[in-house]
Amino acid sequence: MTEQFPPGSAAAADRETDRLPRPRLAYDTHTWKEIAHLLANLPMALVGFVYVVTVLSTGVFLTVTVVGFPLLAAGLLGARQLGRLERARARKLLGVHVEEPSRMPVRAAGGLLPTLWMALKDPVGWRTALYDFIRLPWGILTFTLTLTSLFVLWPVLPFIARGLANADRAMVRGLLSPSDELERRIAELESDRGVVVDTAAADLRRIERDLHDGAQARLVNLAMGLGLAKEKLLEDPVYAAAMVEEAHGEVKLALQELRDLARGIHPAVLTDRGLDAALSSVASRCTVPVKVTVDLEARPAEAIEGIAYFTVSELLQNVSKHSAAKSASVDVWRAEERLLIQVADDGRGGADLDGGTGMRGLAERLGAVDGLFVIDSPAGGPSVITAELPWRDRRV
Repeated sequence: MTEQFPPGSAAAADRETDRLPRPRLAYDTHTWKEIAHLLANLPMALVGFVYVVTVLSTGVFLTVTVVGFPLLAAGLLGARQLGRLERARARKLLGVHVEEPSRMPVRAAGGLLPTLWMALKDPVGWRTALYDFIRLPWGILTFTLTLTSLFVLWPVLPFIARGLANADRAMVRGLLSPSDELERRIAELESDRGVVVDTAAADLRRIERDLHDGAQARLVNLAMGLGLAKEKLLEDPVYAAAMVEEAHGEVKLALQELRDLARGIHPAVLTDRGLDAALSSVASRCTVPVKVTVDLEARPAEAIEGIAYFTVSELLQNVSKHSAAKSASVDVWRAEERLLIQVADDGRGGADLDGGTGMRGLAERLGAVDGLFVIDSPAGGPSVITAELPWRDRRV
């Protein structure tokens, strides 16, 4: 039972004193990091200011000559490296996580003059040069104030350091960060372009391999068999008829392989009747019962429709081969400007991007067109895989 004391009594005062929080040091790890950053501002500002004044100003002054523009471009590239160093220092000491700007696409510029012009109009280099130019007075102020406060105003130094460090954080975010969404979008598109090229090259190699190992080999055997049947036609008509019959069977197999190959490139049912019929056809070939629900008032663009078809086809193949499921479902619908696909099964689960079942390839293919790929497949199941594609209207 807790003792009760009259308010205002000495015992009550002692009780309240016991409830006060324990004292702690004002100079914690974060404070010392901020102080170290502020003290390092002066030498770093001196380096940046001297670089900007000597290299860039010399390049600007010599633009009346031939060497001015290349020197200025090289100076801006060097300013980029100083910016990278400052971002690393801010991450280490101030905890400011600023993404690195994308590299300049020098190879894509297409020659010396386009590359030179791209370097001269680089916004990252110019913003870094401005940052280094205005930092000298700020570095002198922060170094002097922090060093003085460390010996004279040490009780309030943590508050002073926090205020000055916040100003530094604002400068880093404002001048050394990438060009907002545009810069990040350029990097994403460069990566997506590489994925698209690699995917197209892999598809071409697959088609070439299937043709060479399948239909082409059967057609070669067919030609040889018909040649032998032609030679035996007069000598042994019965044997020749048997060879023609065998060749007829080879023709049927070759036609079937060509149909399967054409279906793998772009099935005719998808072109003629749309996703509902095409996905129902894919579901009928799955080894487990699949319920298909397509709720679309209109058909999307051909490219989006094709990606949706092959995504479901690949996922249902994984269900057949790896899930050990008893049933599965496919749902396709439109939500505003997105096409949503959800494939679920009651199998054993455990699917992930590194599982070797083509999941990573699907994720890359969807990411190349601003799509999303989400896997929810705990061990023991069930599995629910959601794909999201941008909706694009079909051209009439």
